[in-house]
Amino acid sequence: MRWVVVNGERGPGVRSPKLYALDSGIKFGWVNWTTLILYLSLMLLMGFYFSRKEVSTDDYFLGGGRIPWWAAGISIYGTQLSAITFMAVPAIVYATDWRLAIGTVMILGIVPIIFRYYLPSFRKMHITTAYEFLETRFNFKVRVLGSATFIMLQLARMGVVLYLPAIAISSVTGINVILCIAAMGIFATIYTVMGGIEAVIWTDVVQVVILMGGAISCIFVALANIDGGVSEVIRIGSEYSKFKLIDWRFDYTQLVFWVAIIGFFFLNLISYTSDQVIIQRYLTVKSEKEAARSLWTNGIITLPGIFIFFGLGTTLFVYYLTNPAEISSNTPDEILPYFVVAELPMGVAGLVISGIFAASMSSVDSSMNSIATAYITDFHKHFWPNEPDKKYLVLAKYVTVLMGVFGTCTAIWIATANVGFIFDFFQEVLGMIGGSLGGVFALAVITKTANAKGVITGMVAGVLITIIFKNFTDVNGYLFGAIGVISCFVVGLVVSVFTQDKKLLS
Repeated sequence: MRWVVVNGERGPGVRSPKLYALDSGIKFGWVNWTTLILYLSLMLLMGFYFSRKEVSTDDYFLGGGRIPWWAAGISIYGTQLSAITFMAVPAIVYATDWRLAIGTVMILGIVPIIFRYYLPSFRKMHITTAYEFLETRFNFKVRVLGSATFIMLQLARMGVVLYLPAIAISSVTGINVILCIAAMGIFATIYTVMGGIEAVIWTDVVQVVILMGGAISCIFVALANIDGGVSEVIRIGSEYSKFKLIDWRFDYTQLVFWVAIIGFFFLNLISYTSDQVIIQRYLTVKSEKEAARSLWTNGIITLPGIFIFFGLGTTLFVYYLTNPAEISSNTPDEILPYFVVAELPMGVAGLVISGIFAASMSSVDSSMNSIATAYITDFHKHFWPNEPDKKYLVLAKYVTVLMGVFGTCTAIWIATANVGFIFDFFQEVLGMIGGSLGGVFALAVITKTANAKGVITGMVAGVLITIIFKNFTDVNGYLFGAIGVISCFVVGLVVSVFTQDKKLLS
């Protein structure tokens, strides 16, 4: 059988078009098929189970406040867990060291800020989307701008997150790639339409278990074939400086210590303060205290996640160094895919493929539900405010179906028309806008001076300044988020100071 593995991303938000073709004598087998079928069946059963509770838009969008804080926390982590963590991080660690881990733990640095400033602002208003807060703080135009930006960002990524894993799954199972995309899109759409945000969150919990289980399985299989086991990994890893955490150089083009600290601080700040997909999670619990617990849960899970995924990269380095006959490529990006194909036993390979299914479907279901939430709450209710809630609920499900069809068709289009470069460009541009959106929320929450005109001007300035830095400097890409937030904040505040009439754009 010929396996094709998609790297997917080579860094947060940085897509990679590379495919790796490997020849293997391993057949998928009935055990692996059983694993996949059980996983898909479980997703549908969860959607059916939670469908009985979806009687209002509050249930569909926020789970009726029934979500336990620990499940919301795991779901936040699961939403962030993607091909980056599962494939690219071990490859980066294999080729370099653990410096990226410094940035990863920065989620713990922003949780107190969110808890102190953002969470009270979101929770006290009993909002459904983060962008409702922008209208209260500024005006409806700012709310629409924020919500529309979020929706565009999600539309830009849905097709890609279905397309990339589908190629790997298609090669493994022998299913036509189009049918594979359709299967993922249809299954994700069905359980999301039936179960709403509750189904999305609980399937995220399953996803985290599966992906971490797959990574742990790889570690154990590798350790079983290293003489000396863990102690040998530590000895050789130390000898080759694979555990290096801090690079004290002052170099803004490389992932040195201060770049990792600043870059990941702002990247996390953007996600956790302006992205409806994440914010919606900590609006599903019943109190502000439980929302804070969910955020801390997500942060704490990050710590074992670092040891699992970073440890996997170092373990694979030692495995192939001590078993040189087993290696088939000198390219770091190919190491983990090859190990999964060549070394994992029957059944465990099915778990890994289920993990790819989980990551893809979880990303799509989150986008579908959050887009439906944003559209109904930020747009439809504004123009048709007096319709019964049942009608809003039915419309939300129609929008969810429409988004599932859109994502599925977009992925099929990418697969058949070879237009991936268009989506890479689109995501890059929208990603820069997303950075400025974080600055908008910072202006809204932290300052009392900011007004609508300043915020809109700051957002435009943030995008333009980030584009300038990207195209005319060698600044490390991890700093683009910081540039977008800071420039939006500073320009927005200055313009607001000179524009005291807060009703100017109303």
